Amino acid sequence: MNYFYVNKTAQSTGENEVHINNCAQLPDANNREYLGYFSDCQDAIIKAQQKYEIVDGCKFCIPDCHSE
Repeated sequence: MNYFYVNKTAQSTGENEVHINNCAQLPDANNREYLGYFSDCQDAIIKAQQKYEIVDGCKFCIPDCHSE
């Protein structure tokens, strides 16, 4: 189980990126939104997709949910 966050501002490639709480790439507090406490990244991605059109997982902290 991890705490998950999503970037409020989309990346230059158009997606909002999901991270776990201890990720080295976690955005600043003013540019992230708390998604919740989930057992896997897929659930966090689903939650983020309720608000953001294009969502991807961080390739560093949740590579299982990152698409190239």
